[in-house]
Amino acid sequence: MVRCLLAPSCEHNRCSGAAHQVSRSSSELKQAFREFDHDQDGYLHYKDLAQCMRTMGYMPTEMELIEIIQQIKMRLGGLVDYEDFCDLMGPRMRAETAGMLGLRELRCAFRQFDLDGDGRITRAELQEAIRTHLGEKLHEDEVEEILLDIDLNGDGAVDFNEFVMMLSSR
Repeated sequence: MVRCLLAPSCEHNRCSGAAHQVSRSSSELKQAFREFDHDQDGYLHYKDLAQCMRTMGYMPTEMELIEIIQQIKMRLGGLVDYEDFCDLMGPRMRAETAGMLGLRELRCAFRQFDLDGDGRITRAELQEAIRTHLGEKLHEDEVEEILLDIDLNGDGAVDFNEFVMMLSSR
């Protein structure tokens, strides 16, 4: 349902050509690193790495995550600085995520639902976005069922991380 919203409204964000792809990847790496460096100390904790990777559109297998996390714990003390993050994610971004949704596209799609821009998709916003963008008028119970499925923390709304998790699980 959400992927339908990505074209054409977010298509203008896509760059073409290899040089643009590298700069786009670099920009996305920097933005993702900043977003997940919660205490702004220049390091990502290994526990945040899986969510960060998924947010960037890279869907690691559980085995791959285990290997990466063990390597980070043993070699890097459980923390990853920006340079190590780029070494880890750069090749994955170029090879594995070609054609996948990036952070920019995910944020664009999220904004299509977050009508008031407060960082949360409420029941009313979800219902309105589905009606506006997909032309479907859903009943309250149908919207509630969708919301319950996506709202992982149970606060009655969908934040960006829940939105990404919903997309990565489909």
